[in-house]
Amino acid sequence: MSMNDLSVRAFTDELAAKVSVPGGGGASALVGALASALGSMVGNFTLGKKKYADVEPEIIRLMDKAAELQNKLLACIDKDAEGFEPLSRAYGLPKDAPGRDETLEKCLRDAAAVPFEIAELAAEVIAVQEEFAKKGSKLMVSDAGCGAAFARAALEGAVLNVRVNTKLMKDREYAADLDARVDELLAAGRRDADAVYTFVLDGLK
Repeated sequence: MSMNDLSVRAFTDELAAKVSVPGGGGASALVGALASALGSMVGNFTLGKKKYADVEPEIIRLMDKAAELQNKLLACIDKDAEGFEPLSRAYGLPKDAPGRDETLEKCLRDAAAVPFEIAELAAEVIAVQEEFAKKGSKLMVSDAGCGAAFARAALEGAVLNVRVNTKLMKDREYAADLDARVDELLAAGRRDADAVYTFVLDGLK
């Protein structure tokens, strides 16, 4: 069964249990999806209001993008679990098993791929929230700020889940390249999310 079909209670209980998945990667994907959903909420409360008629086409575009990101992030919950299972089995191979190092290396790359995708998607959510915060209903601006904060958390969690895999890779050149890419995403995402949060907070003072 897809983890997307679990209730909030059931998913949270699974997360708390002594099982490998869901873990930080899947939780980061869920947080990112919630962040994007908050943007859609801002959009829904903006559409149809005379005050925002001039930006309605932009709001519709943003809502389409937010829905796309939400769906991709939800899909990453299961993808992250699927990426970890082969790695878990590879760790169980005897240390002298033929091809163990090659198998482990491939599994580490695959396990890092989904959290890297989550990080990229979370960065996109932050950019969308910036537009919602500036163009959406002022009555809902706090939700856009929450969305930016959640997306930052999703990004940071995803980066940790990339790093935990690259740290163990034998191919240090590949690992260093991936680390550099996530570090760039992290720096830009933190900067942009903080800017959105500050913009919203200052507007509420």
